[in-house]
Order: sequence, then C-alpha cells, then structure tokens
Amino acid sequence: MTGELSTEEQAVLEEIEEKNVDFLRLQFTDILGTVKNVSVPADQAEKAFTEGIYFDGSSIEGYVRIQESDMRLVPDPSTFAILPWRSRDEIDGGNSARLICDVHDTSTDEPFVGDPRGVLKDALDRAAEMGYTVNAAPEPEFFLFEEDEKGRATTETNDAGGYFDLAPKDLASDVRRDIIYGLEEMDFDIEASHHEVAEGQHEINFTYDDALSTADNVATFRAVVRAIAAEHDLHATFMPKPIPRINGSGMHTHISLFEDGENAFHDEDDEFNLSETAHSFIAGVLEHAPALAAVTNPTVNSYKRLVPGYEAPVYVAWSDRNRSALIRKPAARVPAASRIEARFPDPSCNPYLAFAALIHAGLDGIENDLECPDPVRENIYEFDEQKREEYGISTLPTNLGEAVDELEDDEVVLDALGPHIAEKFVEAKRSEFQDYLVDVSDWELDRYLEKF
Repeated sequence: MTGELSTEEQAVLEEIEEKNVDFLRLQFTDILGTVKNVSVPADQAEKAFTEGIYFDGSSIEGYVRIQESDMRLVPDPSTFAILPWRSRDEIDGGNSARLICDVHDTSTDEPFVGDPRGVLKDALDRAAEMGYTVNAAPEPEFFLFEEDEKGRATTETNDAGGYFDLAPKDLASDVRRDIIYGLEEMDFDIEASHHEVAEGQHEINFTYDDALSTADNVATFRAVVRAIAAEHDLHATFMPKPIPRINGSGMHTHISLFEDGENAFHDEDDEFNLSETAHSFIAGVLEHAPALAAVTNPTVNSYKRLVPGYEAPVYVAWSDRNRSALIRKPAARVPAASRIEARFPDPSCNPYLAFAALIHAGLDGIENDLECPDPVRENIYEFDEQKREEYGISTLPTNLGEAVDELEDDEVVLDALGPHIAEKFVEAKRSEFQDYLVDVSDWELDRYLEKF
C-alpha cells in the first residue's frame, strides 16, 4: 500500500461526506459465493484505502488455516455505492455504503490465491494476453415466497402469475419496481423485468458490462433483491429448484469477446454471423461443459433443475434457434451485440468462479482451435436416446457428485480455479454431496414408511 490516495479514492471520500455516510460495508465473497462484509465507521475509509482493513481469514469458508489467518481487505473505489435499503435509517441517522474488496495475503502482501474475485481477474488477464476483453450479461431468476408468522421463509408463492403476466395475477410487480429503483440507485442500468414461467418466479435483466463488473453486479443484485423483498415481508431465493415439478431458476449468461474495440465474435459473412473465434469459444465451452457444471451449477439442488422437460438445458450442443441446447446464439441487431448465451448456469453459483471457468474453457477452445460441431436446430427434448447418439449429443452430469468427478478430471477448469480454490471447492462439494446421500427426504418417508 502506498499510503497515498488516488484521485478516485479521494472522490469516494468526498462522496461519503456529501451523502452523510455513517458506515461502510467492505464486501467480499467466500469460495462458495456467499457475500461477506466487514462493517467499519465511515471515518475509517481513508485508512481502508491507504492501509487496508485486516480480518481473520480462518473464519471464512475455504480461505486459510487458523495459523495463517491474517488477511487484508483492499477496497476497489470504483465499486462505491450507497445501500438503498439502509438509506436514512432511523436508528443510525445516516446512510450506509458498500465497497467491494480484493483480498490480500498479509504474509506476502500479494493478492490472496483463495479470493474468487482474484481468480476472475486472472482469467481476464489471460484473455488480455490473447488480445481480448470480455463482456458478460447474466439473467438471474429468483422466487418470491411468503414468510410465516415468525418471519421464516415458506415455499408459498405470493402470486399465481405466469410468463409475462400482469396484475392481478402478478402481485409482485410493486416489489420488482422497488427492487429496480434500488438497483438503479446503485448505478445498475436495468433493461427489463417480468414475471417468469413459474408461479412466484421473476427475472430482472441489467445491461452487459465487462466481466468483472458484471460479477460484482451479480453479487450485489442478490443482496439487493433479498433486502428489498424482506421490506415487503417476502423471502427472495436464488435456490435453483425450490418447488418440485415446475420450472427452476437459471442464470443464462451472455458472453462476448472484443478485440481492438471490435466484437471478435461477429462475422457478417458467416451463416450465423459468428466468427471463427466465436465458433472455437463455443467448442471450448462444450468440450469442458461436464466439468464446468460443478462450478456453474454447484449445489445438490442445481441438478433438480437440470432435467428434461422444464426448459433447463441438459444437452451438450449449441443452436441458433431453440433453447433446448446448452448454448444458444441469440439474434443480434448490430455487430456489437453478437454473443453466445450459456443457458446452463444457475444463480446459486459463485459468479466470479463461474465466469472465470467459462472464460478459460472458451479461451482453451480458441488456443487449441477446437472444431465447433454443427448447431442443432431441432428440439432436442423430443429426441430419443438413439437420435441423440446419432447427433453425438451427450448430457450434463445428473448430480453434483458426477459433476465433481468431471471437474477433478479436467485440467483446464481446475487451472481456472487455481490449486487453492480447486482443492477447497472440491472438498466442500464432496462433503455436501455425501451429506445429501446419507439424508432421508420427506419424499422417501411419504413413499416407503408405511409401504414396507
């Protein structure tokens, strides 16, 4: 740390004073994607910028052991934002603000290898070495549920709406409006919002940005949605499949590469308006999709969503038309909008790790000039097993255990995570899956308890 403030840091200090900020939440994420924060009085902001704020890393999932616990938070001044649901709080009398931080190892004074945000930065550095910048735009879906009399979450939806429904069926339109207002106060550029297919399910889309800013936005988005839903006595969840036998929540992720200010994915002369770079990137994602699933779909519950029949992609293929494939090429009105859409990630993922893994997989396709298969324009959901074999279409893992097996066999995705995070992530997911295997569900009790 230099001890000297940059122009951007000085501007943050001035804004803190102008906007009557009393407390700062210094935000970071653990390996599993859970947002953590250290709250400090606003008068500590200068110290945070010049010296960093120290914390006990051994208390954070997957960070370090107790004997090597000192970590330092280094705030990124570009991420400063007032927290809209904490503004003008009657208790503290002022505003609270947020700064997203990078995590540094105090023993080396270097970025901590277990920081997911640092992992994504490494992926973007690799892309930059190849001449590319990376843009991303996610579509995180979520459910809104009623709370019980004790304020605990239920699975009772607060509306009976369906895709693009309006009030009175969509009773959450006011909640979405307030969420959008809150996001806009935090400088989100909102494109659209609507009711999704399932009862109680919603989607709010924000514009694309560079991949690091987008990952920051995903973490922020989840926090804002939960906080403002709670003000309406509702529980917002990004759990992929909270209700059986209806659609689950995905996080379709749009990705494009730019080179020298031009969209490297666009080619006007190609049948699909996709360049060779884009085709190779697609091939890389398809090649590594089984291992990617462990990172982009990282919970036991994720694989309750990834089943045929509920609009969730499970087939390792791409298409320029239908949504049954793993990757879709959306229509683009202008060359700059040419992109691919990875449809398999879900919003329970750690966005930093998920984006990093997708980027590394795609770049591997480019570096090794992997051949992209032909797109599948038919509805793969209607294929039988024989026809899928004829087309050479495989499927994603059917459960978290299989996905972790694939991850451990894939050097590209392991390298994307780095040895520290890869080890801790696999360890955590193995434990989660083992817990699941030894548990007895209500479904089993209902089906077998009195029968046998």
